[in-house]
Amino acid sequence: MTVHLPQNPTRIRWLLIGWLFVLSAVAFLDRVNLSIAGTRLAADYHLSDVQFGLLSTVFLLGYALFQTPAGWLADRLGPRRVLAGGVMWWGVFTAFTAAVPTGLRNPLLLLLLARFLLGLGEAVMYPCSNQFVARWIPTQERGLANGLIFAGVGVGSAASPSLITYIMIHHGWRTSFWVCALLGLVAGLIWFLASRDSPEQHPLVSASELTAIHSGLVIAKQVPGNTTRPSAQKRISTQVPWSHILKHREVWLITLSYFGYGYVAWIFFAWFFIYLARVRGMNLKSSAFYATLPFLAMAVGCAAGGVVADFLTKRVGRRAGRCGVAAVGLGLTGLFLASGSIVDNAPLASVILAGGAGALYLSQSSFWAISADIGGPFSGSVSGFMNMGAQVGGAVTASLTPFIAAHFGWTTSFLVAAALAFLGSAAWFFVDPDRPLVPETADGLVG
Repeated sequence: MTVHLPQNPTRIRWLLIGWLFVLSAVAFLDRVNLSIAGTRLAADYHLSDVQFGLLSTVFLLGYALFQTPAGWLADRLGPRRVLAGGVMWWGVFTAFTAAVPTGLRNPLLLLLLARFLLGLGEAVMYPCSNQFVARWIPTQERGLANGLIFAGVGVGSAASPSLITYIMIHHGWRTSFWVCALLGLVAGLIWFLASRDSPEQHPLVSASELTAIHSGLVIAKQVPGNTTRPSAQKRISTQVPWSHILKHREVWLITLSYFGYGYVAWIFFAWFFIYLARVRGMNLKSSAFYATLPFLAMAVGCAAGGVVADFLTKRVGRRAGRCGVAAVGLGLTGLFLASGSIVDNAPLASVILAGGAGALYLSQSSFWAISADIGGPFSGSVSGFMNMGAQVGGAVTASLTPFIAAHFGWTTSFLVAAALAFLGSAAWFFVDPDRPLVPETADGLVG
């Protein structure tokens, strides 16, 4: 057992959540940089819009395909090593993307390979963070914890337009990729040195913080007369109960909803900057400015959604705090997208659509908090399966959005996204947040 030297109250769990926020920001900096540098990259390699869209599609396919294995690895090996290894991996392949020579006969194949392998590496980010949350964060704090982690999505994405544009103008688009790769490698190393798989293993966690963590790690409703402390439940099978996962109604409902969520989100990640420049007629500087608005809204929406979700969970219950917040957020997303797409004024349309991105991320923490609540010791596998749905949705929109836009107009592309947001909202009305994947038995063990 690790000897816990400090006796004063500590908040090591929140410091590590803060670094997961940083890693989340770096992850999205490393993926959104493609859309910002897209015009120049496509020109250098002579790529059409369809070919350029394939780069995002194969990234998301790799990301989606490795979600479930990533969750299994996080459950089996712990979030510390798996996440550190993943960050190192995606840093290497971010750099490799910029290293593909333009003189090759068919550079597209190497670019596709680089983006696919980048997707494999980034797939570990959120299953690992959710496994960390399940092990370190009391259930009543999980909304805020997940909100802060996913606020990194907005901050990293918001930083991309200005940072990548500045580096491109002064040093070229390839340098921007190398800078992103270096940031990833450094952030991954710091995570490995600072984190531990469980609070019991961390030498800086005080006894009072350990007690606070233990007291909140109750996932299923307690069986009457059961006084076993959740952290004492060491005899949990390491075999992932896939038969339970694949038969669990709530897992499928949140996965369906997250498919729509991913479809909407990737319109902003893959196409929004290009949409502002080509469709709305903004110059590079204006596009970079207005392209940051959705991502700033995402960062605010994540944190606000987490705070509201935790408040309602404590005061009313998890149905209001998890399901209610998610349903409202996705419903508002649909309204913003539908209205923003038909506004003629480009700056106003950008602000309204940015509101849709912020509303979308109000629901973000609910997905991950409830997958941790439902999944318990198998939260990495459950959240990986759920996140696979979102990435499939993103892969679809990466190629389908420009196809719809070319044949029916960009307004139709946004209306399709709005419809999927409404569908995702409706799914939450049927989710029971108090149905754990594997119920707790009377002796305090997971049955």
